[in-house]
Amino acid sequence: MRLTTSELRARASAFVAAHRGDGDELRDTQTFYNDFFYSIFGVRRERVAIYEKSVERLGRGKGRIDLFWPGELIVEQKSAGRGLQGARLQAFEYLHNLKDEDLPKRVLVSDFRTFELTDLAANTTDAFALEDLPKNIEKFSFILGRQTVRFKDQDPVNIKASELVGLLHDRLEASGYTGHRLEVFLTRIVFCLFADDTGIFEPRDILWDYLDSETKPDGSDTGDRLGSLFHVLNTPEDQRQNTLSPALARFPYVNGHLFAEYFPPPAFDADMRAALLNACRFDWTPISPAIFGSLFQSVMDKTERRKKGAHYTTEKNILKLIGPLFLDDLRAEFDRLRGLKSGRAQRLSAFHDRLADLTFFDPACGCGNFLIIAYRELRMLELDLLKELKTDGQMALDAATLSRVDVDQFFGIELEEFPARIAETAMWMMDHLMNLKLSEAFGGYYPRIPLKKSPTIRHGDALDIDWASVLPPDRCSYVLGNPPFIGAKYQSEIQRAQVRRIAALGKSGGTLDFVAGWLLKAAEYAGRVRAPHAPPRIAFVATNSVTQGEQVAQLWPALFDRYGLEIAFAHRTFEWGSDARGKAHVHVVILGLDRRDQARPDRRLFSYPDIRGDAVETVHRAISPYLFDASGLIDPHTVVREEPRPVNGLSRVVIGSKPI
Repeated sequence: MRLTTSELRARASAFVAAHRGDGDELRDTQTFYNDFFYSIFGVRRERVAIYEKSVERLGRGKGRIDLFWPGELIVEQKSAGRGLQGARLQAFEYLHNLKDEDLPKRVLVSDFRTFELTDLAANTTDAFALEDLPKNIEKFSFILGRQTVRFKDQDPVNIKASELVGLLHDRLEASGYTGHRLEVFLTRIVFCLFADDTGIFEPRDILWDYLDSETKPDGSDTGDRLGSLFHVLNTPEDQRQNTLSPALARFPYVNGHLFAEYFPPPAFDADMRAALLNACRFDWTPISPAIFGSLFQSVMDKTERRKKGAHYTTEKNILKLIGPLFLDDLRAEFDRLRGLKSGRAQRLSAFHDRLADLTFFDPACGCGNFLIIAYRELRMLELDLLKELKTDGQMALDAATLSRVDVDQFFGIELEEFPARIAETAMWMMDHLMNLKLSEAFGGYYPRIPLKKSPTIRHGDALDIDWASVLPPDRCSYVLGNPPFIGAKYQSEIQRAQVRRIAALGKSGGTLDFVAGWLLKAAEYAGRVRAPHAPPRIAFVATNSVTQGEQVAQLWPALFDRYGLEIAFAHRTFEWGSDARGKAHVHVVILGLDRRDQARPDRRLFSYPDIRGDAVETVHRAISPYLFDASGLIDPHTVVREEPRPVNGLSRVVIGSKPI
């Protein structure tokens, strides 16, 4: 049968659901494997394999192979809980007395709960649980006559993989292919690498096949071949020429945005082609699209990275912000609703409506890491919700129509074009991964290809753009992100002027860090919202100096008094880690702000006895802008102000010899 990887995964999910209760070797083995072959692969077991093949054992009389497929596979099955060591020894013992032409390429041992598949030629063994069969189903593609191409260095994608793409970037840039063309070209390549391993392109590895077999080793035609591929990915199947080569015709239509713009492709050489093929060798299946920030940072010039204040981060640190901002509250509400005795389904459905109506805005989104992780966590919550509704008999509709959280709920602003495009692409990639999880959970396949909805990522300067032109504030639920880390002394003249204009502190202009511009603009943005709409909640990572020294008296009275905000939660100083090459080690805080008319009564404060360690959480009635418990203060907004003259009549302190 001509089955795609996605269809195989859906069939495998149904098989898992049907056979979770199997566990007896004598009673269940034959029905288990009959169904395994036919319901997943459409192959009748009796056409390829027999049960109970008699074979001599070394000096111990005859034994019987549980399932024998000459030249391909032997299976040794045990009852659940028996362990696989004995089955493994038994299976390999049988190999010694089989005819050469019958020797299998693979050995499978199982106890119904776990599969352990050994490829004898490659000398590799993969073990996984029954529940994980859908995501490992390609390991059995030999049943359909497909052979797996293996690479010695086919490691899970990690920072090294992103640096391989960075190497391709560097080679293209050195050749004179630069600017907008290079940035768009590279985002397309990254999307294709991901698509080739995760089921967007079917069958798997067609990108590798295309590049390896359809391009010359010297790379002279690689750019033109990629240009043809991008055109095909931008053209619906029913509008393509019928004279396309089979190698191109099998690629799907993706959408009319990512591959829409035409520009001349780069001229490759042998080294560039090799760099691209090396990136193809990695398995991109377990990728977190949040790694794209690290990819971008790995190809940025160090000086430019410092100038822009670009510091990309780990998922762990992103979760420190989105947890107390919205995720913890939503999870707690979901847990409460799922425990209701009456009206449960109706209340859960109303909660689902609310999830689909939330919007998220990162006005310093970079490569979209915060939006990507926020989207993933929202989809995971929705998936748990759909499972709960299923138990109430509410899943009569197609699960795909019930999955209503989508990428168009996410908005951003980014100064540079390349990371803005990376952010869009990474959101689509995360969407695809979450659709695969939905497919695994409900035994179907729910793709969103071609892409119909998109995140809104505005390319521009967030301190000059009116945020309401990207997302009206009365439609915004949460403002979040990681604005640039640039101290007052390191800002350019333009950056310093932007912050002073936004802060409006008068003649002195202040000495605020660059991040203060985002805090003040977010405060003004939330202040525009009027009833019946609720203002957005705000959370930013910030340089810790905005909670210390002279900056406190410049920034916080404006946030408290001018815009009516309160600190809802905060992380005190900790070290901000990064997944990128040349990674940043800066000391930061996280500031969560609510408008006073919707402020939460309990304020969460996370403190770090070790700035590289875990946080200790405490709860208070008020938090000072210096990030300590302000519950006992008459005025929790109290700040220490600068005074130009001594208040006690003593002489003024002046600067003497001050080497700078």
